[in-house]
Amino acid sequence: LDKLHSFRRSGVQHLFLQGIAPNRETQQQKPGLIPSGKLSMVRTTMEENILEGTLYFLSEFVSCQHCPPREIICHLIRQMLLDTNEGEILKDIYMLLMKIQMLHPANVATVGWDWKLVNFVMEDQEKPPGRLLFLQYVVQTLEDDLQHNLKSQLLQKSIAKKVLSCDLYFSNVREVVKWLVAAVTGVGFSQPPEQLQEARAEHSSSSPRLASTDQAQTAFFSQKVILLLQRMLSMAVEVDRSPTCSSRKIADDIFPFILNIPLRSQRETLVNTMESQLLRCRLLELLFQHSCDVPTTSSMSLDKILYFLSHSSVLPQFQDETATWQRWDEMLQYLSLLLLSYQSVKLEHLRSSLSDRMDLIAQKAKPRPQDSDDISQLDIQLKMNDFISRMQEALGQPLPLQIQEKLLMLQELFFIV
Repeated sequence: LDKLHSFRRSGVQHLFLQGIAPNRETQQQKPGLIPSGKLSMVRTTMEENILEGTLYFLSEFVSCQHCPPREIICHLIRQMLLDTNEGEILKDIYMLLMKIQMLHPANVATVGWDWKLVNFVMEDQEKPPGRLLFLQYVVQTLEDDLQHNLKSQLLQKSIAKKVLSCDLYFSNVREVVKWLVAAVTGVGFSQPPEQLQEARAEHSSSSPRLASTDQAQTAFFSQKVILLLQRMLSMAVEVDRSPTCSSRKIADDIFPFILNIPLRSQRETLVNTMESQLLRCRLLELLFQHSCDVPTTSSMSLDKILYFLSHSSVLPQFQDETATWQRWDEMLQYLSLLLLSYQSVKLEHLRSSLSDRMDLIAQKAKPRPQDSDDISQLDIQLKMNDFISRMQEALGQPLPLQIQEKLLMLQELFFIV
């Protein structure tokens, strides 16, 4: 069962709070709300908008036995985390939310955010400073609740089912895809706030170091957001009964975007950061189907990957100013990734639902062989030789060392698989 590593870890990590985890004695006691007398003190600071006071009292009163009501968690998120500009206080609010989440994990009834709020924060042009921390908190609540419901095999009662189901709420999943593409390309999403733009304009001539620092911060923000959104897509693939159907829906939605992403580095970022091997496999399958002169309707298999090797060419959309050999190099990179992803899909039973997969892993079930996976080393060698001849003819020059290395790696991967 450790092979379910994607769902056996914290989504963001409870990265602090040493020594406050509930022990065996406190776990046996049913937690309740913070006593009314103490809650009145918290509410007084909330009404008077004394952030430090609210944080102080809640930090003191939240424990293994006592949790705040949902209304106060909502206040922490909406009126404090998303409405504060001070960096240190933002961190304190986030740490308090994570402490509450660690001791009293949110469920459908107690979660302090909804998808309408997530959409507002991600689309907000003013880009509140706390939105990255908010997104981390959202992913953490989704992750913890999914793990809890996976153990009891009640995924239909999870928060993820209510907001990221491809069967029920695919419009939400489409929004995640849109935000992911925007974060990858940096168009309309990961730009710095207005105040950073003004600061850069004022100091760019006298302080180039400030501009580079801002760019580094923006790049870091984008990278974090990309990983968090990929985590959401991974949960969207898994939360319904058929991961295969869900991965197809999501890949079909991503595919038009990837054809229009201008830079190879951006395309590779989108593909390489995908947590779901099943989703990556389907997306790359679509990409190679599109690049084939004669597309095939056969199901995914090793034989189909060999078919792609023989019939695919460099996509016209990717023929920018880069050298021709670099476009072939990118194609080889994706072929290797497709081979690795397909192998993971087979060995880890990723086409089965999470509940069924737990049973298959517990039974140490082997993947079902299919005829189209039965390829020989001779098949591989002949197709590789044919591909090399075709590429040499297209390039009209000896193969660069980088291409030779990728060809060798691809052949070795085929032999291993």
